[in-house]
Amino acid sequence: MAGFRDRVGRALDLRVLPQPAVVVVIGLGNDPFTVEGGTAQRPATRPNPHPSLVASLSPGPARIRGRDVECIEMCLSPGTAYALLGVSPHELAGAVVGLEDLWGRQERQLRERVAAATAWQERFALVGEFLARQAARGPSITPEVAGVWDTIVAHRGRVRVAELAASCGWSRKRLWSRFSAQIGLTPKRAAMLVRFDHAAQALRAGGNTADIALAHGYADQSHLHRDVLAFAGCTPTALAGL
Repeated sequence: MAGFRDRVGRALDLRVLPQPAVVVVIGLGNDPFTVEGGTAQRPATRPNPHPSLVASLSPGPARIRGRDVECIEMCLSPGTAYALLGVSPHELAGAVVGLEDLWGRQERQLRERVAAATAWQERFALVGEFLARQAARGPSITPEVAGVWDTIVAHRGRVRVAELAASCGWSRKRLWSRFSAQIGLTPKRAAMLVRFDHAAQALRAGGNTADIALAHGYADQSHLHRDVLAFAGCTPTALAGL
């Protein structure tokens, strides 16, 4: 959990990259965020304003803008998000959506209480207490699905679905169905996302594209290029400059 406050009055213009986490942003400023794109299935036709946001595991290319930004940001594992948001990540449908659509009036009440607090530690405590209540009554993912997700993350996405199914004693079909319903992605797509995330970090750190492709399990530079284009909507060279 981290807090951000714009002290210089500079407008936020942030390009969102998919990552293996569900990102929750609780807005505390006076102006809502606007989201352009952010839908894996179809691009948004116009910006959507939201006081608070949830970015699913693998949204389409998105841009988030705002003025006088003040917010709290959290990066949640899909299992944690399942319990805290009250819905499966699958229901987010690969999009950036308003948190108010998931929490209803509780989102507004929490936002107002947190915004009224003056110290960040007090704000974090208020959010933490709210999340603890959410977790106590929220759903939980099955141990087998949680274990497969942890294996994908530990191996940086370089895994085979058949081996994942064997590791938890399920058939490939059963794993595909249960994992997709509770995580929001198929096991194969989840592995691709985790691998992309590590490659994207290396690209932005200034690494050589060919070396990055080899180090992260891509067949060649063309394979890396296709994955970056699919997840980020740009070329590896453009991604390196973000």
